[in-house]
Amino acid sequence: MTLNKKIGLILGPLVFFIIILLPFDLLSQKADAVIAVAAWMVIWWIFEAVSISVSALLPLILFPLLKVMPLDDVGANYGSKIIFLFFGGFVLALALEKVNLHKRIALNIIKITGTTPNKVVLGFMIATATLSMWISNTASTVVMLPIAISVIKLLINDEDGFTKNDKNFALSVMLGIAFSANAGGIATIIGTPPNSVLIGLLEKQYDIEISFLKWMVIGLPFSLILLTIIYFVLVKWMFPNKQLEFSASQEIINLELKKLGSITKREKMVLVIFGITVFLWIFRTLINSLFPNLGLSDTVISMIAAVSLFAVPYNLKKEEFILQWQDTEKLAWGILILFGGGLALANGMATTGIVNLVTEVISASNLNILLIVSLLILLMLFMTELMSNVALITVLAPIIAGIAIGLDVPMLYLLIPVTIASSCAFMLPMATPPNAIVFASGYIKVNQMAKVGLLLNIISVCLLIVMYKFILST
Repeated sequence: MTLNKKIGLILGPLVFFIIILLPFDLLSQKADAVIAVAAWMVIWWIFEAVSISVSALLPLILFPLLKVMPLDDVGANYGSKIIFLFFGGFVLALALEKVNLHKRIALNIIKITGTTPNKVVLGFMIATATLSMWISNTASTVVMLPIAISVIKLLINDEDGFTKNDKNFALSVMLGIAFSANAGGIATIIGTPPNSVLIGLLEKQYDIEISFLKWMVIGLPFSLILLTIIYFVLVKWMFPNKQLEFSASQEIINLELKKLGSITKREKMVLVIFGITVFLWIFRTLINSLFPNLGLSDTVISMIAAVSLFAVPYNLKKEEFILQWQDTEKLAWGILILFGGGLALANGMATTGIVNLVTEVISASNLNILLIVSLLILLMLFMTELMSNVALITVLAPIIAGIAIGLDVPMLYLLIPVTIASSCAFMLPMATPPNAIVFASGYIKVNQMAKVGLLLNIISVCLLIVMYKFILST
């Protein structure tokens, strides 16, 4: 264990006990208990002393012991309907990966976009972003990386060696994959965990529902604009690859597709279930208006998909199904626990009056709303370069909701841009798993990622401020 982790491991409970044993109340006995638990969780998250999912279990233990709320009430957060929405989404992603359908989709997208250098970069970016909308950004990056490395090796082994143009192309492809994985997840509520945390908070604490389609109406255009900017910044500005020509990349794509063979029955079945699920998510409101007694929800649709993948046989005689329960060993259970911990912490902040206190303080101030929003976006985006975006949004979202109430601004106007900001970390390898994965390839230096990332971070902040000013608040 590193010294950093050892410090965090001891510091978390130490700060907790200091706050609990203070001879006076900071706010109230229960509110102080929530602050102490939050401090412990945040310290463990920052120092990565233990898994962030383990840290998220602390409210389940400490809230009942400290009389913040009964165990049943705390536990309900870990079994919220929003948790099952994402469980179904994770199962769907698991099926796509198991039958290799995600790789087939990605390869065909690259094949369609073309094989000139810039088009190859564009193909990798579109493929990665498309996958990242439905499966984890880590998985989408892992799928694309070996294909990208195969293409880059063609340039290393050609007659003129690895020239400056070749290096620029390699940088564009690698950074394009990482940044597209980050940006693509913004488009859907299941695309990236911070989106999920926000949706859960809004439903649980404020009875505000954002449907799959409503989020896409905002998230998808923003994602597309950001992807377009990333593409032009990489291939036209930072790393232009002029006069670079190669056609062998088409051979690699065809070879990879050949390895996959023709589409299997299992793939077709997963594709059908996936297509129906997305259709129902997008048109749920219309379906419910046509059939008022149906009461279809995003969670129910998600669970129908999950159960179908376990229950619909692709070979009835051999009793073979698309997924077996043992496949769920690969499921992101830790993220589901993290969602639950985040909801529990938010619930604790709300019930003990912490959010109301923030509301009152902001109400008493005369700060400019646009300035506050801009600072919150800036704070979130640059803090997420150094610590988990899920952990950050878990802690800050309830507080930002209180700020919105204090400013008498609809909380979605603040929460949506700040949540999206948590997915716009482009500067450092440790900021997101895709950044770390492509950095580990050896084709990128920290200063190269930081130089492009800082520019994209600033552009992202400007885009989010524009989103608040001219789209959300109009």
